[in-house]
Amino acid sequence: MIEIRQLSRHFQVGDQLVRALDEVDLAFDAGDYVSIMGPSGSGKSTLLNIIGLLDRPTSGSYVLDGRDTTGRSDDELAELRSHKIGFIFQSFHLVPRMTAFENVELPMMLAGIAPAERRQRADKVLADLSLTDRAHHRPAQLSGGQRQRVAIARAIVMEPTVLLADEPTGNLDHVSGADVLASLEALNARGILLIVVTHDDEVAARARRHVRMRDGKVVLDERTGPVRPAP
Repeated sequence: MIEIRQLSRHFQVGDQLVRALDEVDLAFDAGDYVSIMGPSGSGKSTLLNIIGLLDRPTSGSYVLDGRDTTGRSDDELAELRSHKIGFIFQSFHLVPRMTAFENVELPMMLAGIAPAERRQRADKVLADLSLTDRAHHRPAQLSGGQRQRVAIARAIVMEPTVLLADEPTGNLDHVSGADVLASLEALNARGILLIVVTHDDEVAARARRHVRMRDGKVVLDERTGPVRPAP
């Protein structure tokens, strides 16, 4: 599903060349559940941004579902991203003036999906995440766990094959964080590739594959459980 070969991302900061990623090789399969850990500046967020097609590598290749992303236009990458990849962030990134339903509906509006289908899809994912009774509440009226579940609903409403979570429990208490992880793991059980960047050892331990990074390189890649096949 994902093949990364000799991937590098360099930044020029004044007179210094920063090697945020340095010739990284990784491959992920559908149904994989991966944690990515490492100290600040290790390259894990840069890697996640490139996997999510939010950034471009300096060199190397990234193939997503058999499609080489190298050299594609911004519009092509945006189209690929909208249909293949879902994002979940620590700070939720919900639109404050929109209700939960409207936040979930937003990516479908941008993709040009008809209103009737938007309503059907949004209702379903909100119900799947036990948010039906919060559908018409704005983010300020929701708890942190509810906001993160709305963010998950928005991330999956376009039915992506890859789900990227950057510190998804970082702003949550233990109980809410466990609920959010259970929701993500239920999606992984359907065969979605789940990649979680975290500083939390307990969160990382729930994954079945563990990648550790340091100074832009992968220093550990071990599997502690099988890839979960699509049902």
